[in-house]
This record gives sequence, C-alpha cells and structure tokens, in this order.
Amino acid sequence: MNDPITSNTNNIDGFLNMSIWDGNTPVFSGKEYAGLSKNALYYIGGILKHAKALNAFTNPSTNSYKRLIPGFEAPVLLAYSAKNRSASIRIPYVESPKATRVEARFPDPTANPYLSFAALLMAGLDGIKNKIDPGEAATKDLYDLPPDELASIPTVCGSLREALNSLENDHEFLLQGDVFNVDQLEGYMDLKWEEVYAVEHTPHPVEYGLYYSL
Repeated sequence: MNDPITSNTNNIDGFLNMSIWDGNTPVFSGKEYAGLSKNALYYIGGILKHAKALNAFTNPSTNSYKRLIPGFEAPVLLAYSAKNRSASIRIPYVESPKATRVEARFPDPTANPYLSFAALLMAGLDGIKNKIDPGEAATKDLYDLPPDELASIPTVCGSLREALNSLENDHEFLLQGDVFNVDQLEGYMDLKWEEVYAVEHTPHPVEYGLYYSL
C-alpha cells in the first residue's frame, strides 16, 4: 500500500525518471530551461496535458490518493521545475548531458512499472509530435503560493474514480503505434472500476467513530 498507516509523515513515493536517446545522442539535452532541449520541454508538455489520464496507471489504487492531497507536500500541482520539489515534474541537476532526464513525481509504488512507463512515454511522445508547450517553469515554492495563484495551477486527480473517468475521455494518445489497444484499456478500466465500487460501497472504520451514534 502507498499509505498503509495513519500519520502526518510523508508517504511512499514511486518517482519515475525518463530520458530518450537517438543512438548515442541524449535527446533531452539542450540549451533551453535547465539544460533541456525543446523536445524535452514538449515531452513534459505531453505529460502535463495527459497527467489525469496517466494517473489511472501511475496511481492505480484507491489508496494512492491518500498521498496525493493538496497542502501536504505531495506533488499534486501540474507544473515543472529544476529546483522546486513541490512540482509534479522535476528536472534533476546533472553534471553531464548524458544524465539529463525528466522526473515524474506523482507515481507511487502500487503502479505496474511496465504500464506506467509505457503510458508516460506515449504522453511524452505525443507532446513531441504535437509540440505541446508546457508553459513557464515554476520558480516559486508552490507550497507557499497565495490562494489566487494556487487556484490557477491544475492538479493531478483526487481519486481513482476521477482518474478512470479521465482515462476514458483521454486515451487516443495511448493507441498510437498499437502500444495499447482498446480491448486492453477497457479490460484494465473494468478491473479498476471493481476496486472503486468495492471501496465506495463499504463503510470505512473511521465512519463508525464519526457517525455510528447518529
């Protein structure tokens, strides 16, 4: 489980790092922000655009969303930054162009790594193909933003239900090159909907303490 105990401490993370090479050339290395190439920025743009659909793979349990809670130092804000660990996409500092990479910080250990990496790759490649602009990098501490600025930044999903609905509405990018297919996605979503219904239709132990006497 991603969040197996009740506490105010940080939960278990499953950060995923990605880089693309063309032969011996690191595609993500360049002269743009934080030493990235334009294609790296487009790659980030694709991930940010499809992040809510990606949550169905990178955060595939109902328990996943007990970590992704705004205000608890979780990487829920869909932004990117080189130094700001509060962003959902981070650009780690490197000393060699060969080490240039993109780090997705919202995934967790309950994710299937094969499905997660494949889905993230397809989102990133869609960003490169369509030159999706990720916007400006986050330079402020996102945890300390005033409410009006915070409200303008989109977030990852807040529940597995929301993630599955997002995937249902945004999955065409996954079908390119037959990496995923419709039958596979429908089967996966059917399985995950069963988990959602099982949790939603079962009283939580905390509810007994809150409401049993009412």
